[in-house]
Amino acid sequence: MMNSKFNPWRSLSLLVALGSVLSFSSCQDDVDPPKDESENIVDIASGNPDFSILVSAVSQAGLVEALSQPGPLTVFAPTNEAFENFLSANNLTATQLLASQDLADILTYHVVGGAVRSSDVNPGPVTALNEKQFYVSADPAGNLWINGNAQIIQTDITADNGIIHVLDYVITSPTQNIAEIAIAANQGAQPEFTQLVAALVRANLVEAVSGSSGDNLTVFAPTDAAFGALYEVLGVNGVDEIPVDLLTNVLQYHVVPARAFSQDLRQNASLPTLLTGQNLTVDLANLQINESGLIGAALNIHATNGVIHAIDQVLLPPSE
Repeated sequence: MMNSKFNPWRSLSLLVALGSVLSFSSCQDDVDPPKDESENIVDIASGNPDFSILVSAVSQAGLVEALSQPGPLTVFAPTNEAFENFLSANNLTATQLLASQDLADILTYHVVGGAVRSSDVNPGPVTALNEKQFYVSADPAGNLWINGNAQIIQTDITADNGIIHVLDYVITSPTQNIAEIAIAANQGAQPEFTQLVAALVRANLVEAVSGSSGDNLTVFAPTDAAFGALYEVLGVNGVDEIPVDLLTNVLQYHVVPARAFSQDLRQNASLPTLLTGQNLTVDLANLQINESGLIGAALNIHATNGVIHAIDQVLLPPSE
């Protein structure tokens, strides 16, 4: 599976800047100089050396003809640097990417039917040509992001058969739900979320975070170290010694019934949780959810049914 990158500088700088929700139209409106009227999307990309990897990928995937048709289409086009960063984050070479059986699916995830100018789109889900959804978020500076990790750095390059917007990273659709991601992290070279998974199992909540894309959940996921600190405070040796009712309430308090990337969080926002009547408070100035710190290197972990943000302290409902 190809993973999204987790860039601490990028994630933390966004959190500091976040404020009110802005529309897609507030993104940068850089536009290329006038072009030859005969240029389609493939022609424009081929004429720009910064899209050489994209052009090679489109050719290898057999998509040149599809992207040259009358359309209209909208392409979110990763630059060479975007591809290089993606390859590095996934320990891939360009040769391996071009040989991947997922190449066409990755590329069509960057394409939307219709000519969608930056002024036509608001933050939220967008259905790509491969029939999978990606998610647009806005930060208060007017920057637009997709799936929490790819920034739109140039907009509204007009071709005969559509529009090109430029990305600084390659986007891929998630393949695992929240529970599957947490369980997979248990099995990594440096295991993480082992205690969270154990807690979900004990409280019989694994199924609650294993749903489909329509669930749209955000999980603020305590690290193993965070659970260790909780055990010390409670004077227990692990989740098995915590009453099930208490554990269930604590876990539900970490789940927000909405898909919120870091760019969607707002200063002083009150987030409803699955624990009835209990909300979380966002403190971006201190990079916190309630009293727990957000971990910049592990934000925007995208799942099929939502998004995970790692936190450094277990959140306890006020009543507990």
